[in-house]
Amino acid sequence: MWKKGIRVIVSFVVVLLVWQIACTVTNANATLFPSPVKVGEEFVKLFTQGLEGSTSHVTLPGHIRISLLRFATGYVLAAVSAILLGLILGSLPKVFQFINPILQIIRPIAPVAFLPFIVFWFGIGDVPAIVIIFIAGFFPILLSVVAAVQHVDGIYYKIANSFGVGKVKTLFGIVFPAIFTQIANALRLALGTSWIFLVSGEMVGAQSGLGFLIMDSKNCMRFDALLATMITIGVIGFILDGLLRFAEKAISTKIGFGV
Repeated sequence: MWKKGIRVIVSFVVVLLVWQIACTVTNANATLFPSPVKVGEEFVKLFTQGLEGSTSHVTLPGHIRISLLRFATGYVLAAVSAILLGLILGSLPKVFQFINPILQIIRPIAPVAFLPFIVFWFGIGDVPAIVIIFIAGFFPILLSVVAAVQHVDGIYYKIANSFGVGKVKTLFGIVFPAIFTQIANALRLALGTSWIFLVSGEMVGAQSGLGFLIMDSKNCMRFDALLATMITIGVIGFILDGLLRFAEKAISTKIGFGV
């Protein structure tokens, strides 16, 4: 574990060194291409004072808290509803045959394409970003769960029938644990996608959050703040993925099996 940690640290140090050397050698405009040191200094200012020149007085921790709250709301709603619906549709293949064409048409549409309608219906604020996150996470989880249910080994159903286990208990007590690995993979993929579109949703439909801070930094021509926010978004996404991996391992150990 410690070796992996060292590799991560070394990789970040190398990137920072290359970045600093590039700024020094090219003698680039510090405003347009700020150095790591300048970005670090701006990160401290964002953390303690907020963005200089902005109409918002929210500091970086405040923006992070707001974004994480929106993300948790949209992502959890998408995960729970998609898993439940996926289990049901996966066990009803004839019904899914009618619904699948509609899903396949809607699924490739980028969630931000719905943003004008969402803002018109709900206004600006938390709801547009939450809805965008929900859409981004819902479809990949749903389709993955349906596919996993449809490929469950028939032996599980035979065992359930032999012991007189009801359909609902079979679905949630046997099928769900059996496909947990596939569900966990779908949740991880959806997490990354949802986190990306959270930022997109906040760029247009919100007056706070990390996406808003990206646009605010751009409008203020503060590229050091822009890079500091971008790095913050990436680091948080990395941490969220790690937490989900940890939760997956803990639950897998408790369940004890999967397909």
